[in-house]
Amino acid sequence: MSASSDPVPEVAFRDALAVWLRIGLLSFGGPAGQIALMHRMLVEERRWISEARFLHSLNYCMLLPGPEAQQLATYVGWLLHGVRGGLLAGLLFILPGATAILLLSWLYVLLGDLSLVAGLFFGLKAAVLAIVLQALIRVARRTLGSTARLLLAAAAFLVLFAFGVPFPFVVLGAGLLGLAATRWFQESGAAAVGKVEGSPVVRPGTGRAALACLLLWVGTLLLLAVLLGTGNVYTRIAVFFSTMAMVTFGGAYAVLAWVAQQAVEHYQWLLPGEMVDGLGLAETTPGPLILVTQFVGFLAAWREADPGMALAAGTLGALLTTWVTFLPCFVWIFAGAPHVERLRGQRRLAAALAAITAAVVGVIANLALWFATRVLFGEQRELAGIELPVLASIELPMLGLAVLACMLLFRYRLGVLPVLGACALAGMLWFVVLGG
Repeated sequence: MSASSDPVPEVAFRDALAVWLRIGLLSFGGPAGQIALMHRMLVEERRWISEARFLHSLNYCMLLPGPEAQQLATYVGWLLHGVRGGLLAGLLFILPGATAILLLSWLYVLLGDLSLVAGLFFGLKAAVLAIVLQALIRVARRTLGSTARLLLAAAAFLVLFAFGVPFPFVVLGAGLLGLAATRWFQESGAAAVGKVEGSPVVRPGTGRAALACLLLWVGTLLLLAVLLGTGNVYTRIAVFFSTMAMVTFGGAYAVLAWVAQQAVEHYQWLLPGEMVDGLGLAETTPGPLILVTQFVGFLAAWREADPGMALAAGTLGALLTTWVTFLPCFVWIFAGAPHVERLRGQRRLAAALAAITAAVVGVIANLALWFATRVLFGEQRELAGIELPVLASIELPMLGLAVLACMLLFRYRLGVLPVLGACALAGMLWFVVLGG
């Protein structure tokens, strides 16, 4: 169906506001669940957008760095109501989860020493291990359909785990390999680009909106560097998460290993267990999983502030993190949406995407191993430049809860929220009743 014979219907802006708010409040379950929710509400129930347009919009968003579900909401909002529609849809997709993460961050630093809260996060850590493992298996099954993609995933894992190659270089290398070896990755990439005939939708002011978002993003970095200096925690937060926003291909799980490594080991903003706590918070709230970065920014600014101003400083750090993480998403959509159909049929671009997607499996595997060793074991030992767990330091209660979470997910096929709830309850009982 061509774009000219597939017009975007007239939808009242007030109706769209109510629907986008509902989507933002119900967007649990990661990108797969969020995309399915939007498909049901926008394509099946209200028929605001056709199946072909929905899939083509999704295909473009899959090519971009950043959370594909949030960018899909922005894209569809732009199709329906132009720039104001894109801003409305994209912001409402973020705001409920960002608000919840901020409130939980306050609770975490104010009450984190209490047994009940400590038990809550103890249980969430175990559930997160199982959820990351499930994500790894699902992505691997969907992605590694050929020997070339399997080998690339293994190579990505190896260079990350054994050699400590930074995540952005892994993504870049995979993309270049896909461009150079189009034939190896062509089959899986073809479906990723898709084919939509006709001219792209054009909305007035879209180019100006892209430029405005870009200037706000770059201006934030320059203003912080000039006023506070490059060594200030707020400047470092802005630069680090802006960099992350440009390399977050393959979803949040793919980049979290790099974020965790940098935040814990390089910047020393968090302890290893706190990164897992933040991931648990993000799993229990609506919105993109990458909102876990807000928790990281909160703790980074909170730790470096005077005690009397710590909560306010942490709040500012959280808001700044969300600002620089998601502002680029609006740049990508507004800059590319009017011309996205030009991407169709480009085999080399499709192959590059397929190669990146295969490498992402290795990145998620590295993330799973990094989290597991630091949650299940109390001590790490460096051997030949590689950090390995000390087997005698294994924490048996955590191992038991992780096994329980895996059983609930894989054997009984419970959803993410019931598993998180069950493990959180078990963790609280362990700390309160048995004293941890």
